[in-house]
Amino acid sequence: MPEFQNTKLDAEALHTFVTVAQLRSFSAAAEVLHKTTSAISYRIKALEDSVGTPLFLRTTRSVTLTPSGEVLLEKASQFFEWLQMLPEELKQVSDGIEPHFTLVVNNLLYDAAAITALLAHLVERFPHAAFEVRRAVYMGVWDEMINNGGQMALGVPGFHTINDDFATEPLGVVNWVFVVAPGHPLASAPEPLSNDMLRRYPAVNVQDTSHRLSKRTAWRLSGQKEFLVPDLDAKIACHTQGLAIGFLPRPMARGLTQLQQLVERSVAAGRSPSPLALAWRRQGAGKIVLHLRELFVQRDALVLPLFAPIEESIT
Repeated sequence: MPEFQNTKLDAEALHTFVTVAQLRSFSAAAEVLHKTTSAISYRIKALEDSVGTPLFLRTTRSVTLTPSGEVLLEKASQFFEWLQMLPEELKQVSDGIEPHFTLVVNNLLYDAAAITALLAHLVERFPHAAFEVRRAVYMGVWDEMINNGGQMALGVPGFHTINDDFATEPLGVVNWVFVVAPGHPLASAPEPLSNDMLRRYPAVNVQDTSHRLSKRTAWRLSGQKEFLVPDLDAKIACHTQGLAIGFLPRPMARGLTQLQQLVERSVAAGRSPSPLALAWRRQGAGKIVLHLRELFVQRDALVLPLFAPIEESIT
């Protein structure tokens, strides 16, 4: 097994190796690098001695990479690409642009097409930043911000910050309506539906994704059976197929009732509106935070689809 304890890989040796590997020729590399072929051969032999394994298979007619050489070529190419991009990345940091940015989106507000359009916009505006989007449910949104490095979240529960490390901006509320499938027994039951009537049928909720903060249940009556599903699409499917009952955001429910996939019913004890806010980490906030905050607070057309379930007032 090769010994790597004393390995020294300087940039010039790696550059020589990459050139030979790409040209598959010591003489061609010597011409490109303005060196003699013997000097190139000597540097490659020294590099092989340093890493403790052959990097090339040499014949009188060809030069090919060994498996170790293939690995080194991949890593060295990445290294030189990184060196080439480093000045722009350093300038970006000095200009107040976050080098890596994580946006957390509440499952209620997540829209794949809108997120893709937003990412395309951000990449064009901040080309050297790396972006990550995470989807979370209920207290899982705050959990991502507090414990997993989220820098901004769209749709944290509540209008106020969970602690002083974050700032918030109210976005509006989600008003809920109770829905069942057209063929469900509750679709024709007398209104308003009492809790005793509702308790006979399973509720369906999207599972809170929080791992370190206390999970919360969206809606379930005492003693009522509950189905937990991973996302909003699964919840809606449970409603439309008559498997379970529960609440949906009013704009979302309206669309499904117009398609006659669901029926809205009045209940004696409804679900309180859910306030949602934009939240961002105070420390390290840079130009991406400022730009996104402006887009979201102004409800720019670019991000407007992400606000579909949100209404501005509690009515």
